[in-house]
Amino acid sequence: MEEQRMDKTSNFKKFLLLWAGEFISSVGGGLTSFGLGVYVYAQTGSAGSQSLVTLLAFLPMLILSVPAGVLADRYDRRLLMMLGDGLSALGLVFILVCMYLGEPTLLQICIGVTISSVFSALLEPSYKATVTDLLTKEEYSKANGLVSIAGSARYLLSPVIAGFLLTFSDIKLLLWIDICTFFITVMTTAFVRKGLVSKKSEDTGSFVQSLKDAWHTISSKKGLFLLILMTSVITCFMGIMQILFSPMILDFESSKMLGIAETVCASGMLVTSIFLGAIGIKKRHVFTLSISLALSGVGMLFFGMWENMVIIMIAGFFFFAMLPFANNSLDYLCRTNVPDNAQGRAWGLIGFISQMGYVVAYALSGFLADMIAHVSGRSVGRSSGLLVCISGVVLIFVSLSLCFSKRIRSLEN
Repeated sequence: MEEQRMDKTSNFKKFLLLWAGEFISSVGGGLTSFGLGVYVYAQTGSAGSQSLVTLLAFLPMLILSVPAGVLADRYDRRLLMMLGDGLSALGLVFILVCMYLGEPTLLQICIGVTISSVFSALLEPSYKATVTDLLTKEEYSKANGLVSIAGSARYLLSPVIAGFLLTFSDIKLLLWIDICTFFITVMTTAFVRKGLVSKKSEDTGSFVQSLKDAWHTISSKKGLFLLILMTSVITCFMGIMQILFSPMILDFESSKMLGIAETVCASGMLVTSIFLGAIGIKKRHVFTLSISLALSGVGMLFFGMWENMVIIMIAGFFFFAMLPFANNSLDYLCRTNVPDNAQGRAWGLIGFISQMGYVVAYALSGFLADMIAHVSGRSVGRSSGLLVCISGVVLIFVSLSLCFSKRIRSLEN
């Protein structure tokens, strides 16, 4: 009994070390994301060009997450994380080399972020499955709160750091910092890897058969599959705000103020993540998911209405403060309805379906903002604000509908 208790404590310490590495990596990734967004918008003046870079940084990772999930069930998950983190730096090195050789084109930047995204696809399913390897079910909720803190770092710390650094340097410094964080993440993962065995799948069938099994795992539970589909719709509207955040503010403020605004807004995520990390969510996960997403929609509505930084930051703070409640509840409902030996491939497929909404948002929102600005004569920033308001209203109604689904509510059991 004493030995089991020590093993659990040791595993939670390993989780904390792994989490620390991902936290640092998240900060570095946020620096690059912020810097490239400001750089591309300053060079082109187009929200569409900025959204194209974001799309190419996201789409390959999403598409490859499904086969990456199968790999996470078949091979060493920590080794896959190390490969994903380490090799994703190649894309940033490519962009950096292009910058030292001269002004990089939009095509070169797109190639670089695509390369980075391809290798990053190995990371997410293996990371989520590793959390399952390390922790007990009772520890999932607190762990999810800490994971939310790491995820919020790219929005909370990175923008203000990047905005400050850009006042006396350029984007190359941000890229160098991000590249250095990869080494730290790889080392922490290597340490956690020692003495830890993945809960591998018992399946020894073909790769295609593994994908079919993953599909069966999530589709056999109608409530789980419906929840994943609804999440895809929700992520579409949330992705619109993420894409149009920068052009809306850069339309009337500086990149330094943009960094401050993103940090203030994201601090809402930090506050509630700390709260969830301390106590977690014990019950009524579906209700919590529905209400928190609806309140996020309210925040989006007020966020896009006026060119007033005080209102924007308050509304943005409220929007981000609701996200950890939604993420925690969604993660719990999915994790507890998927067998341990199918966690890797299931998470790959769940991530692919639920985040297709982001693909639609990233592909269309920037170009829609440009088109509305061209047709109406409004600025790109005001057109972006209008799209954010519309998305917020639709998100409210879609989110509230979750509470009325018996199949989704049945996942609580």
